[in-house]
Amino acid sequence: MHSWRELPGAPACGAALCRVADIPDGGAHELRFGSDEEPFRVLLIRRADAVWAYRNCCPHFSIPLNYEPGLFHVFDGEILMCAHHTAMFRVEDGYCYDGPCQGAKLDAIPLQRDGEIVRVA
Repeated sequence: MHSWRELPGAPACGAALCRVADIPDGGAHELRFGSDEEPFRVLLIRRADAVWAYRNCCPHFSIPLNYEPGLFHVFDGEILMCAHHTAMFRVEDGYCYDGPCQGAKLDAIPLQRDGEIVRVA
């Protein structure tokens, strides 16, 4: 299995992703990098001052976790649900605790904060 960093379009270490305020509190925000045909999708989730990032790719069928652009099912800023197969992931670690890919994890993208800017660590 390859690291997400080796995939086409993956953002480089230190790349600025967005401002914290661009991510809705208790919700999610998606960014796309690389080719328009097959972009590398980054999913950012925020709960108050805490921000997590994952590759927007469900481990069940390797498709995005959202069905409609920009619409993610995040519950209480703690649970992310795949819109296609209702797999349930913990926001803190990307672990799937319920659904067809139970036991799998989302590919975490390490972050660093530069004031209000979120960057790839």
